Amino acid sequence: MSDKTDPFRLDHRIALITGAASGIGEATAKELVRAGATVWIADINLPAAEALANTLGSAKAIHLDVTSSDSIAAAVAQIGTLDILVNNAGIGHVGSIETTEPEDFDRLINVNVRSVYLVSRAFLPLLLVAHERHESLGAIVNVASVSGLVGIKQRFAYCTTKGAVVAMTRQLAVEYPKTLRVNAVCPGTVQTPFVEGYLEKFHKHNKEEMRAELRARQPVGRLGRPEEVASAIRYLASDEAAFVSGSLLTIDGGWTAA
Repeated sequence: MSDKTDPFRLDHRIALITGAASGIGEATAKELVRAGATVWIADINLPAAEALANTLGSAKAIHLDVTSSDSIAAAVAQIGTLDILVNNAGIGHVGSIETTEPEDFDRLINVNVRSVYLVSRAFLPLLLVAHERHESLGAIVNVASVSGLVGIKQRFAYCTTKGAVVAMTRQLAVEYPKTLRVNAVCPGTVQTPFVEGYLEKFHKHNKEEMRAELRARQPVGRLGRPEEVASAIRYLASDEAAFVSGSLLTIDGGWTAA
């Protein structure tokens, strides 16, 4: 267990974060390095991953296309040892079932759901033996969303995919209860390039008005910060969360409580 005077430490742990070059992934990479872990910053944008890794003490960049089995297999071979997997990579979409085209739906399923399956399955053999190097079990933390817990208008495909991530989290936790801990964080709307891209694409004409609406739907009256999600991920990966598995940690400013 961690020294209680310095909790939530991840010393001597090796972590992989997908989609780690920006947003919640970037904040998580910084937080896990701060906790003492060696972090693989995995992203389809290798130059951005390398730029981030160069600013951190104990981090390495790796190219990873989470939709490609070949890319994932190459990453497994390069990494070799893993204690913590953070499935963070994902994309968004705006539209009702009527306006969501099949190709858009398939794209979200591929990036947000199938990738979690592919990456988790590929790294599972490494994670299942993590406890042989440490007293604690290997850990997966999936970045789901409040969209997987409640219905949100104009988010048909996104809600569908994040609901699937929630289900996968729970299933894996009961499948490997003594050899792997699997949990998920469920953020509300967080101030990230992901959200800025959404505003630019879908609300360019009324961006500030929509930004105000995003703040208002969370009872605390503001957007979340990536660092707040990263701190929760650090907790779930740490020994202090050794009795936590199959849990969904909402970080949403009270959204799902209202």
